[in-house]
Amino acid sequence: MEFIGLIISVAVTIYLVVDAPKHGKSPVLWGILGFIFSLLTLGIYWIQTGRKVIGWILTIVIILGIILILFAFFALFWFIVDSQ
Repeated sequence: MEFIGLIISVAVTIYLVVDAPKHGKSPVLWGILGFIFSLLTLGIYWIQTGRKVIGWILTIVIILGIILILFAFFALFWFIVDSQ
């Protein structure tokens, strides 16, 4: 599963490094951010470069996914602590 995440991060990084100069953005900055934060960075980049609809959709979906994962983690933690 980690391998798929790495592939996605590398693909996002390559896309951002190639596309950033076309919009007057720093390819190094966007490449580093793309590798670290992956799809969230891609959504923000699309918002910044005028592709607002797809950018907002991706950003909101990623943020909701992060909130859902955190909620599930804390619910599982609470369930384990409560059952003891």
